Amino acid sequence: MSFVRNLTRRAFEPAAAAIAARSIPGALVGVVHADGTRHVEYGGWSQVRPQPEALGRETWFDLASLTKVIFTTTQILEAAADGDLDLDAPITTLLPDFRQYDADCWERQVTFRQCLGHQTPFPAVAPLYTYGQDPQTLRAFILQREWVQGPAVYSDINFILLGLALERLRGQPVGSMQAGWGFSFSPPPDRCASTEFCTWRSQMMRGTVHDENAFALGGAGHAGLFGQIDSILDFAHDLLAGHKAVRRSVALIKTAISDTRTHGWERSHPGWSGGRTCSENSIGHTGFTGTGLWIDFEQGLAWSILTNRVHPSRHVETGIGKLRTDVGDIVGAAKGDLE
Repeated sequence: MSFVRNLTRRAFEPAAAAIAARSIPGALVGVVHADGTRHVEYGGWSQVRPQPEALGRETWFDLASLTKVIFTTTQILEAAADGDLDLDAPITTLLPDFRQYDADCWERQVTFRQCLGHQTPFPAVAPLYTYGQDPQTLRAFILQREWVQGPAVYSDINFILLGLALERLRGQPVGSMQAGWGFSFSPPPDRCASTEFCTWRSQMMRGTVHDENAFALGGAGHAGLFGQIDSILDFAHDLLAGHKAVRRSVALIKTAISDTRTHGWERSHPGWSGGRTCSENSIGHTGFTGTGLWIDFEQGLAWSILTNRVHPSRHVETGIGKLRTDVGDIVGAAKGDLE
């Protein structure tokens, strides 16, 4: 216990410095070992406007793109293991109406595995919410618009489509699906960290998804999940320990699709968000709101950073990239202490 506690305290130091400098309102840093030992350090504020409120261990955070790996990737890989879909089949096997007016278009050839690994020609992001706010009409627009083909990049569109495929498979909207203990698409607002004052919605976002496209869709596969630090550490521990709930997914989330990607996750590579000291057998992911989760399978450690760095605005420099890598460097360097 003392090793994980002391490591977490050291790993929290960059976050404490950022809070003191008012670069970010608040943060939690949690570390969990494969044997289940964990520790969490936190400080700062869940919101500073309109009035300050202290952040706590049970504060809910808008996880943003951690939705992609904690929820959508897990659901897709479990469905594949159940035989409900073939990862190498086109997503039209579940979305047969995708670009249905052009049977020979490139979009209809895109596979589930390509979407998971961000190996498609879709753009990184698109302001889909500006085309309408009726969720069903917006879904139809996404499926029928002619997408501009470009180089393969990390893309929200890949996971919006995977979310639509899950909706067809499960027969319910993503926002209504069970997300697991400590996760929710509809968290208690008064227990959430605030994100940004949204000029489109004319309010400070608290307990409502920050991502505009996920909001307009009423739930989506790329963003919208909320969670607490302990639920994230539980999820990470399940992966480290190979627990039954995720056992069939572990091999694929560790399997490379490209130099920088596995199924859903980012893999360790020079310049990545997890720092320079973790093993090559590491994966991770970040969220735009200021969240992140990294798992080093070789040393049996996982760590998460939760911040509300977009509060009250995304249009400031917070140093979140350096904060993430500084924390990762501290955790990764601890592997010698484990031996």
